[in-house]
Order: sequence, then structure tokens, then C-alpha cells
Amino acid sequence: MDPPGWLDDFVAHVAARHCVARACSFITEMGRLLQDELSNSPQALLERSRRPGRSMGTFARTLEDFFTLQGLALPTDQAERLAAGRRKRRVDAAPESLRPAVAAFDASRMRAQDRARRAGTRPRSNLTLEAALATMRDLAVFLTDQRGKGDWALVDVHDIEAFLATLPKARKRRLTVLRQFFGFARSQRVILVDPTRGLTAKEGSGYRGRTLTLDQQRHLFRRWTCKNDGAHPHEALLGMLALLHGASSSEVRMLQVTDINPAARTVRLGKRPHPVPLDPASWAVLQRCLAHRAAWSTQNPHVMVTKGTKGGRSPASTAYLSHVLDDCGYPPRMVRGTRLVDLVNTMDPKLVAAAFGMDPQATLIYLADHIDPTRLPAQHQKRN
Repeated sequence: MDPPGWLDDFVAHVAARHCVARACSFITEMGRLLQDELSNSPQALLERSRRPGRSMGTFARTLEDFFTLQGLALPTDQAERLAAGRRKRRVDAAPESLRPAVAAFDASRMRAQDRARRAGTRPRSNLTLEAALATMRDLAVFLTDQRGKGDWALVDVHDIEAFLATLPKARKRRLTVLRQFFGFARSQRVILVDPTRGLTAKEGSGYRGRTLTLDQQRHLFRRWTCKNDGAHPHEALLGMLALLHGASSSEVRMLQVTDINPAARTVRLGKRPHPVPLDPASWAVLQRCLAHRAAWSTQNPHVMVTKGTKGGRSPASTAYLSHVLDDCGYPPRMVRGTRLVDLVNTMDPKLVAAAFGMDPQATLIYLADHIDPTRLPAQHQKRN
């Protein structure tokens, strides 16, 4: 049988991205797949190259990058498979007597997600679906262990209040999930009365996250702008873009080299409608990160390239970004929240929303519940 026309390109692809030993192993594995009696179409080869389990394997990821880059095959559903496994583990962790309703609730939300994708609207993310199942798992375990109830029809408002009291700070988020579940359960005749009816979140809508003091901000600025402080280029980039430009971890994670305009010294972040001009300190940190990327000799288009992504084209993982700032002691959300609180309270929230590509309502939560006396009119200050 003649070799496929794309084989030479595949050999060049792996040779340019991997060491000699790994490239040889990939070529050998490809030869084994081509010599079996099954289909040799790119999509079939990609499916057969996948390993069972949580990781599809380095060879399968490399093959996926090559085939999708050449337009020969569609990406695999590995992310969906992993998400399905996480959801199944949460459902299975619920007590057996309460598990069927939780499984039916999960199936209903998956159908809704599929409909939203087909309709072109915004479907719930896998993270949202998994967090909801985790809440239902915790509630089912609580009802069985703490309240002695193994039937959803026996749940009353006192059980819900007791469960919400176990994590007061998560009351609003948990109550939202419980309302969705019991609304679904009532529509399926699992229960007759919704125990969440009449319950309120009992919390303000203002910003409750922690923010950095001025001294902490100065310390972090020196840490990320001084090369001698030993901060990793990825830490410095994420930190500076969050501290000075309010960038989220997702925006930095998806930032590509083509999003950078060296002449204007601007970058495109996420869904922001306009390029973001960088100050000299932020631009210097970005150059350090690009130099770090150049040392990998990679063709990955993203600015943040890790050991696991240097051979492909995918961005760094969300888990990696969540731990990039561990060495400085402050989470990315806290650093970004500090900037947004300052901008929203010194500018028009609608202007901030327009600049950041956010929903106007999203910026209102960052409004403080007090007024700076120095910003009051002079006549009003005299009256007080």
C-alpha cells in the first residue's frame, strides 16, 4: 500500500517540534497504525491513536494538532469525555436512594446545553454544570447523613436552610442551583412542593472580594518589574496585566503573538473592543515572556507556552494559570479585582464596561458602598 500524501509533512511536523527520540517513536507508532487492517483516514487514525483514560497521550495530541492544522480531521472530543467523567463521579457520589433524580437533572441540563449550542446562544459551560452537580452531591449526602432522609419528597424548607447554613458565603450560589433542581424535580413529579420557594439569598450584591493595599501593590510591582527578584516570566506577565490593565487569567491564557502590535505597543485582550496600550513596565515584562517563549523553539501561537504545550498549538491549561501567582502569595482574581474596584469607583462604570468588553451590569458589583469625602462637592462638605 502506498503511503498517504501527508506522511512526509507529518514527519517534518514532529521533527520540528520534538526531540529525535520522541519524533522517532511517533513515526514508528504512525507506521504501526498505517499497517493494520483498519481504515487509514486521518479521522480514524486519530481516534485509534487515543489512549484510554484521562489523558489521550502525547502521540494523539501531536496527531490532532497536525491533522487539524492541515484541515484533514476534526478535533477530538477529549475535553467532553473528561467533563463527562467528572460529572459521572459527582453523580455516583450521591447516596443511592437520591441518585436517580440527580442523574436525571444532569441529563436535562446536558440536553439544554446541546440545544443552546445548536441555537447559537450561550450554553452553560462544563465548569458550571460540574459545580451544580457538586452542590447536589453535597446536599444529597447532607440529607442522608445529617437529616436522615432518603427521599426527595421528604425534603422541606428547614432541611434546605440547614444545608445552606453549612457554607454561609456560598448561600447565593448554592440556592440558585437548588432552585433549578427542585424546579426540575417538581416538573418531573418527583416532589409536590418546592422547598426553596420563598427563600432569599439574604446578601448584598456588592463586591465582597479581597483587594490589595497600596503597599502590597507597590511590592508586587517591584517584584514583577525587577529581574533580580526571581519572578517567573509567566508570573510577571499575568500579574502586571492584572494589576495595571485588569486582565483576567483567561485573557492572558489566550493571548497570542499575533495579538501584539510592536509598533504601537498594544495587545488585544479577550473580547475587548479596542487594543490595550501597554505602559513601559508592562511592555518590558511582555518582552521577557516572549524571550522565555523563544527559548522553547516552539511553533505554538500563544505567548504563554509551557512544557506540555510547546509541541502543540493549544493554550496553557486553566489549572496552570490558576497557580502561576502562587509564589507571590496573591490569587489572580484578587489582583484583578483591585484594579477593577479602583477603575469603577473613579470612573463611570459604563465606560469601564465598554473598555473591557463586559456587560454593564457586571461592573456595578465593584462599586463601593461608601463615598470618598474628597470627591464630594465643596458646598456639600461645608454642610456636613
